[in-house]
Amino acid sequence: MPSVNDPEAVRGPLVLLPSARTGPLRAVAQRVGIAVLLLFAVVAAVYADRDGYSDNRDGTLSLLDVFYYASVTMSTTGYGDIAPVSDTARLVNILFITPVRVLFLILLVGTTLEVLAERTRDDWRKARWRTRVRDHIVVAGYGTKGRSAIKTLLSTGVSRESIVVVDPDPRVVAEATEAGFVGVVGDATRSSVLKQAAVPRAREIVVASARDDTAVLVTLTARQLNPHAGIQASVRESENVPLLRQSGADHVVTSSEAAGRLLGVSTSQPNVSQVIEDLLDQGSGLDLTERDVRPDETGAPLGAVREPVLAVVRDGRMLPFDHPECTSLRPGDRLIVAASKRPREASAGDGEELARDNARREHGS
Repeated sequence: MPSVNDPEAVRGPLVLLPSARTGPLRAVAQRVGIAVLLLFAVVAAVYADRDGYSDNRDGTLSLLDVFYYASVTMSTTGYGDIAPVSDTARLVNILFITPVRVLFLILLVGTTLEVLAERTRDDWRKARWRTRVRDHIVVAGYGTKGRSAIKTLLSTGVSRESIVVVDPDPRVVAEATEAGFVGVVGDATRSSVLKQAAVPRAREIVVASARDDTAVLVTLTARQLNPHAGIQASVRESENVPLLRQSGADHVVTSSEAAGRLLGVSTSQPNVSQVIEDLLDQGSGLDLTERDVRPDETGAPLGAVREPVLAVVRDGRMLPFDHPECTSLRPGDRLIVAASKRPREASAGDGEELARDNARREHGS
């Protein structure tokens, strides 16, 4: 397989699958250990039946002669000065020593065979992955934004196997594969590269490019390949947001302005800024989650929901918690609620609060 550091290897898209790696010294030590074990196995077999062998020098085999015979036999040198003469010795040579000799030769030429086997296995794994992957998430760009997006996805329960990273830098993609993600080396603005990432069968596409013009081209290409996937894109300048939306992005985040707003809030309201940062760091403390309204909550006011409700998504519209239409929940609504990951100490009023909630629900039904 071509090296990820080889410029010739990155002219076309290159798919890298995560796999366990063994260091070269350890691999050599394992081969040497197996070869030594095979040699001692042959020595033991020959020495146990040493009377069945003939030595042209003195007619008998010592332990040194047995080691000598095993060495020249396994290396296929075969001087012929020591030879099996009994039926048992010849049978041992046929059934045991010859297969061991073949295995020993495989170890000697193991580097070439390992390369061939690795290529075959890698091609098989890639073909199997392409036939099975679907409903996955493609992240175009493994920089700061891409890594942060993946960290958030993992904290929400997304598996590493369902994330595919696309980046033109082979070293960056190698880091992604070491982290357990499938990586594709190539320019995400090219349809051939996105096809290698199975974009036509993807569920979500995250465009985390460092340049706004690249983000527009990636979004346009991805939307052409997959008209139904959700595309979440990031740009630095707000003037490029309309271009991203026209290219097919469902949601666009303006990174520079978002950072500027957070700086302004930090200056005037530092505690509010701390809460916002906590909300952005998914899984660390306070989190915003989106969920469907439960059957027992249908028809009830927002106060009947145990979690604080910030907004209600109804018929594609985002309604804040104080909107007049939010007086009662309807089937099909989606709730944006705040939840805390920190353990909460039980209080004496918890049982009374739970009883009041149950009473409200029974009254509502």
